[in-house]
Amino acid sequence: MATVLGTEGDVMDQWTGLAADVGICVALMAPVLALCSAAWTRWDQAARADQVWRRLQGALWLGLAASVAAAGLQALSPEPPSWGGMVAITPLSATLAVLVQGLAAVIASFSGRYLQGDVQGLVGQRRYAVALAGVLASVQVLLLADHWVMLIAAWAAVGACLQRLLCFYGNRPFALLAAHKKRLADRMADVLLIGAAALAWHEVGSGSLTQLAQHAAQHVAQATASAALQASAVLLVLAVVLRTALLPVHGWIIQVMEAPTPVSALLHAGVVNLGGWVLIRQSALIEASPIARWLLVGVGLTTALLAGMVMMTRISIKVRLAWSTVAQMGFMVMECGLGLYTLATLHLIGHSLYKAHAFLSSSGAVQQTRLQGMRGANLPAAWSVWLAPVLALTLVAGMQAAMAAPSWPWWWTAVLASAWAPLMWAPEHVRAGRSSALVLGVGACMVAGLTLLATLAHALPLGVVDAPHDAAGWLAALAMALMYVALVVLQRWPRKLVVWRRWSYAGFYVDEVYTRAALSLWPTRWTPSQADQQDEWAPSSPLMTAQD
Repeated sequence: MATVLGTEGDVMDQWTGLAADVGICVALMAPVLALCSAAWTRWDQAARADQVWRRLQGALWLGLAASVAAAGLQALSPEPPSWGGMVAITPLSATLAVLVQGLAAVIASFSGRYLQGDVQGLVGQRRYAVALAGVLASVQVLLLADHWVMLIAAWAAVGACLQRLLCFYGNRPFALLAAHKKRLADRMADVLLIGAAALAWHEVGSGSLTQLAQHAAQHVAQATASAALQASAVLLVLAVVLRTALLPVHGWIIQVMEAPTPVSALLHAGVVNLGGWVLIRQSALIEASPIARWLLVGVGLTTALLAGMVMMTRISIKVRLAWSTVAQMGFMVMECGLGLYTLATLHLIGHSLYKAHAFLSSSGAVQQTRLQGMRGANLPAAWSVWLAPVLALTLVAGMQAAMAAPSWPWWWTAVLASAWAPLMWAPEHVRAGRSSALVLGVGACMVAGLTLLATLAHALPLGVVDAPHDAAGWLAALAMALMYVALVVLQRWPRKLVVWRRWSYAGFYVDEVYTRAALSLWPTRWTPSQADQQDEWAPSSPLMTAQD
């Protein structure tokens, strides 16, 4: 009997190992298909534009199917599938791989239509498709990375391929300047990542991220984290700050609006979120260093507050969205510093979906602006701006109190109440009565829905462990309350913040300082040469030239 049971156990182990190996192979199909599409496009110079885009879209949709299959195999495996200590599939990485691949397929389809008749012609579209495939393949490898070498190489490859998309229009000075500033930030981040990897590798004796997480968790539980481990966490945080467009190195993400709109969608919905993914993936290492956690909270909170104020002074839709991304990245990094990794994960997924839709549908902003202009200014009623946070706090706290085990600390309830209170603002023309009750009821339903969604996210088996930081949490709650007061004053009595609004519109002149420093450390020519300056309305094909 024991022999039979032992044989069955061996068979189950073999099937489990086989399923893990198949899962890894299937997951790697997505980046491999993207790279094959890029190679085919690069070497097949006779292909038409429609053929180029059909190849890329076909590869991405097949990659999406492979990502879904890999996620299914991961769910069936008792342990996260891994291969050679270099790549691994966790529940969260499998989920994000499906998300990234789906958004990539949509963005590629949009790009094919967006670039029809572009001044760059077929050569430009071929170059664009190759760079887009390279970015997506690198992002997928980064999500699967389970080794420092894979992590650093994949993140560097993302930046290198993205440079070609940012400089798609080589005659636009601000596009070149933004690409140069991002290149400088990437190289500094690479140095910091190598330093973090060297310290962690020396401490653990291996470059495996899984072994690092186990080692760090053990020492955090015993409160015996070494100086090398804490220094590695600080260097990792600094690298993420540089890669994630936080203040003061945020300027490049504002100026890349010169790139095609689908590039903005790709950047804001996928690439810039990678910093949050790395922090969540390395959460055990972050917990080993109080300095790293406070650094994340400080930089993230400052970025969220200042970028949020700047966003409210901007008129251009794409620039507002860019500043919104900076603020959201600061908020997400702050969540990681506070130890709320599940909420940071939910924030990452929601931000990716929202920004992809916002940029790809930005062409309808003109019509929306005209309709809003016809309706006139619609200020929030004074009674509602003060009542809304109280009602939001009561609603969120009540729903949490009804739970058997609250999903987050009390101070985060205060943060959410400040953030969601504007959803319950009533327009000024709505007086107290039945209409105001309807407005408040709709807002309360939205707040309740968001609270329920955030609560359900904690029940998902994503493999994320929270570690709330209470001391920093109450500081974040106070800062969000002050920001809410500033928002109310800016909406109701804008003249009282004229000087502050002027500084906000200038971005507090932070980017000017970084631009001068970047050009001093790494001088470059960011204005196009005379040969590159051409009329964007010039004919883009020999046939058009012949007709003229």
